[in-house]
Amino acid sequence: EVQLVESGGGLVQAGGSLRLSCAASGFTGDDNTIGWFRQTPGKEREGISCIRRSNGNTYYADSVAGRFTITSDNAKNTVYLQMNSLKPEDTAVYYCAAQEGGSIYAAASCAYYYAMDYWGKGTPVTVSS
Repeated sequence: EVQLVESGGGLVQAGGSLRLSCAASGFTGDDNTIGWFRQTPGKEREGISCIRRSNGNTYYADSVAGRFTITSDNAKNTVYLQMNSLKPEDTAVYYCAAQEGGSIYAAASCAYYYAMDYWGKGTPVTVSS
């Protein structure tokens, strides 16, 4: 059974940084995509960044491109999201999600939250102005 555990959320001031971690267990290899979705009340869960672990292909939503960086330590089965230059509009619950198999392109996996197979419980991020 695949399990995803997020950590690293918290409260930061605008312009600050956070590093989220997603520890994955249960995968037998790297034929999967792991990424981050965020959700605020009244809005659909949005894919903000994903990485195809087998080939390193990455995707960033326009809202975070240039500020966030996703990386994968495949040996540790851990995916990180480095979030810099945080803005109040980044405030949300951030969820780690994974798609087993699927597209070799991270963008395809990040397009819809319901395409993902596994979910973490979420970690809240609050950015104050």
